[in-house]
Amino acid sequence: MGKMKSRMDESILVCVYYGPNGERLIKRGYKIAAIMDCPLYILTVDAAPLDEFNADKSDYIDRWKELAEELDVEAFIIRDDEKRPTAKVIKEVAHQYGITQIIIGQTAQSRWEEITKGSFMNVLLREISFVDFHVVSVERAIKSEVEGSFEKGVRAYLTSDGDGYRINFTLSKHVQYEGIFFKEIGTDFNNGIFKFMQNNKICQVQIEDDHVVEPNKIQCKTHD
Repeated sequence: MGKMKSRMDESILVCVYYGPNGERLIKRGYKIAAIMDCPLYILTVDAAPLDEFNADKSDYIDRWKELAEELDVEAFIIRDDEKRPTAKVIKEVAHQYGITQIIIGQTAQSRWEEITKGSFMNVLLREISFVDFHVVSVERAIKSEVEGSFEKGVRAYLTSDGDGYRINFTLSKHVQYEGIFFKEIGTDFNNGIFKFMQNNKICQVQIEDDHVVEPNKIQCKTHD
């Protein structure tokens, strides 16, 4: 893949993970690389071996490979069976390929398994101080696709958890509320919306990392 570029002093790395934003990131990277006429690389990292990927992961990999061919990407890099922190893997790849700019999705910090939400960008900045970062807002990219932002709803339950509530998918005697959970597309954790009936009203609460956000502020609307 790839052809001789006029600017070899610049090179772009797009870091992708499973979800609808991956293809958008690749296309964003391609546009920037085309303007600069410099090499473009794509990287995905997974702790599991490639031969253990499920159907969904394999489909994403196949699509990204096709896109890499279509866009004449320099290299599509898969680091599977990787047990090191993802930031260190990205750093290694950046060094290996002489990367000067890295593109990553805004919510990637909740996808790379070993990085807690809100800290991934800081870890990258500490690990990789020799590149420029482009952080692409997922919300901006998909705000016009409201209906496609969540997976199909599944039966779920809320149980007490200290001062708040935790979402579960198994019915037990500790259940406080029963309803439907709509998981956000492109997240490894249970982030999304939980809807349930209360006093003949449809109520909903935001779920982040299995827990109800602001449990005392339930948004309800009159049931039709």
